Amino acid sequence: MSPYRAKFRKLYKKLPGKVLGEYRLLPLFFVAGAALEYFMIHWHVGEVNFYKTYKRRKVEELVEERLRQEQRG
Repeated sequence: MSPYRAKFRKLYKKLPGKVLGEYRLLPLFFVAGAALEYFMIHWHVGEVNFYKTYKRRKVEELVEERLRQEQRG
């Protein structure tokens, strides 16, 4: 067994949640996902954040789709 694997197993066994078995990291990933979502909403670069950019792009796509439909019909 490699030394990295042994260290990983030792660290993994120290984690709480032995009741969850192989899913003991799931709460950690849940919290990490929630933190990422929080930062995407509240972290601004200049005056723009992720959701403002997403909304603007969606509106642009809808306008382009309507223009294509008007040109066809």
